[in-house]
Amino acid sequence: MNPVVIIPTYNCARRHRAGSSAIATYDHATPLNEPGELDRCLTSLERVEGIGLIVILVAAEKSIESKAVEKVQAIADGHPDLSLLVIGEKELALIRQRMEQLNIGRLTREIGLEGYGAVRNLGLVVANVFGFDSVVFLDDDEVIEAPDFLHRAMYGLGKLTKNGIPILAKTGYYLNDRGSYLSKWEDAWYNRFWQQGRAFNQWISKAMKGPRLSRSNHVCGGCLAIHKEAFKRLAFDPWIARGEDLDYMLDLRMYGSDIWFDNQWVLRHLPPESSSEGDRFRQDIFRWIYEYRKLEYSRALIDLQQVKPKSLEPYPGPFLEPGLVRRIRLTAFLRSLVSSDKKAYRRAAKAARSEAMAYAERNCAKYFQFQYAWPELMNRLEGDEELSVALVESALHSVTPQAPQQRRSIDPGVTSEIRLNIGD
Repeated sequence: MNPVVIIPTYNCARRHRAGSSAIATYDHATPLNEPGELDRCLTSLERVEGIGLIVILVAAEKSIESKAVEKVQAIADGHPDLSLLVIGEKELALIRQRMEQLNIGRLTREIGLEGYGAVRNLGLVVANVFGFDSVVFLDDDEVIEAPDFLHRAMYGLGKLTKNGIPILAKTGYYLNDRGSYLSKWEDAWYNRFWQQGRAFNQWISKAMKGPRLSRSNHVCGGCLAIHKEAFKRLAFDPWIARGEDLDYMLDLRMYGSDIWFDNQWVLRHLPPESSSEGDRFRQDIFRWIYEYRKLEYSRALIDLQQVKPKSLEPYPGPFLEPGLVRRIRLTAFLRSLVSSDKKAYRRAAKAARSEAMAYAERNCAKYFQFQYAWPELMNRLEGDEELSVALVESALHSVTPQAPQQRRSIDPGVTSEIRLNIGD
């Protein structure tokens, strides 16, 4: 197969403060004056067999967009043995211009550099424009240790199961800094109403003992492979605050497909410490309430398959059942009693009562409307030579003067330099 690796990287002027947008708040945004983890990730990719094009998507606050691209490009220039294409605001503008020329529309919220879902959709569009038949999503705070990582990523992708079911998307799993795939869950009294880590550990412990490929209830967005037959048909949801990877699995089920879990495809996830667990829980509140409302709304659409919480046991089913808001409020209150981040947890409890519910109600139908436009958009942009040339030329102009002259070239036509053939 011919996969492209896509790495979103999120940048901020400084550590996010409370009250940021639900969509534009990220778990581990890198301040402009800090090195971040991207260089470490790229170094690990230098050891991966058959690595082809790597696309880096630079999401940043408006005030620092150009500086963030310069920073990321400088990091990329330090890896001349990799074929790297940095996509920032200038390249996004070219894509939007081309979409307007083709009468597709701008879709600024749906495809862009703000919000997890929109950024992933931009990655899918870029992969489609260059004609790749599969995408492998990574995160910039990961380390790849297996030289055959891409071969494992492509195992089974595009093939049929024994029952004739196509495998169009698959996920692997993370090892944390302790070398474990289990969540660092604290079974404490203040978490009694929110057993997310315990539920996840029950699910993955069973999946690790099963066959290599099994139907998945979980998705690691930084270890995710998608075949073009899936990504040309289905987009990510740009209205979900976080957890867009798990949401994509639910979307696939609603539209008649699935994500598979590969218990032999692994990488190491080494994120920096979160600046505020309370603010992260607030994002979770927006996520789960939105997801619950979205699934409720989907049951009224006769052309979709119903996804019921009972089919998602032990995880994430319990977090999609009635009583969710009450459990969130109780958890936020109990955690505020023991956390040094009391104010953030109290803001989270307030969000559950008002903001998150209003946000979900206002936006839960929009994804399904967007889905009508996505397949046509992807068909029109597939293999678009004019746009691929423009993207490569724009990226080449962004290369810093100090960049090594031996950087591997990117053919803007058929991209023969970066195409590869990886079997399973």
